[in-house]
Amino acid sequence: MSDLRGPAETAIRQCLDVQAEESCAIVTDEKREPIGNALYEAARERTDDVAVVRYPPGDTHGSEPPEPVSAAMAAADVVLAPTTKSLSHTRARTDANDAGARVATLPGITEDVFTVGLDADYESIASHCEDVREQVDDAEEVRVTTDAGTDITFGIGDREFLSDTGIVHEPGEMSNLPAGEVFVSPETADGTFVVDGTMMPHGLLEDGETLTFEVEDGLVTEISDDEIRETVETAAEEVGDAAYNLAELGIGTNVAVTELVGSVLLDEKAGGTVHIAIGDNAGIGGDVDAPIHLDGILREPTVFADGEEVTLPTGGPR
Repeated sequence: MSDLRGPAETAIRQCLDVQAEESCAIVTDEKREPIGNALYEAARERTDDVAVVRYPPGDTHGSEPPEPVSAAMAAADVVLAPTTKSLSHTRARTDANDAGARVATLPGITEDVFTVGLDADYESIASHCEDVREQVDDAEEVRVTTDAGTDITFGIGDREFLSDTGIVHEPGEMSNLPAGEVFVSPETADGTFVVDGTMMPHGLLEDGETLTFEVEDGLVTEISDDEIRETVETAAEEVGDAAYNLAELGIGTNVAVTELVGSVLLDEKAGGTVHIAIGDNAGIGGDVDAPIHLDGILREPTVFADGEEVTLPTGGPR
């Protein structure tokens, strides 16, 4: 517990700023219970109205929690969710935000990632997010290239770039923790992206190992990896083309993350990286519902906003 105390206090005090008069729900499962307990103890020092809500781990990222969990989330002023499977892209999370809760999800969090990812100055991360936003906010088109073979262009359309700063102080706000990214759900995309960092179910890829995806008119048309292809095909049996949706373009801004470790939650925030996701985007400014949201991290990208190169946060992994 002592190793988790510092990052738990960062989450409760700096990131969520829990107040004495507020209610706080810690949503967790038996695999993440030590982190849930650490957050409970830190929150208990700020408010008497705090509870741990535990449920069996979900089947997949984005699967809905049991109804009593959803109700507890919607009834709280502050929600922190260290869970095995992500609640970020669920109706339970959006309903809690719509009810005014401040929500931080910690999907797939481990004790090591919790310790490393929360050992950061989140005010500084927010500043890096602001700097990137100033460069991309009005762009109609964003292009990403890498030496590994990525060359993909995103049509932003009427969608807005959003910031995941880790600072969740206003009602209805939401963030991942660890945090640090600027992201958008593009209206369309065309080209190729090559993942050479981290992507589930593989975790951190070996040097020289890559996963290649072809994209046309906003849909992924070819997937080089059998396991990921099967995951998307299974989701498509339920929701059709929505499973192939090019869901997200994200730019990492957390320069405290100096190496990729195989955790999508942490690695997608690494300063100077880009991540691209397939599937659901309804919770991040899009209109596609799908039971999957698969992020792949790209090392050392070059990003152009309407033809102008974007200066990315430095200090991240190589």
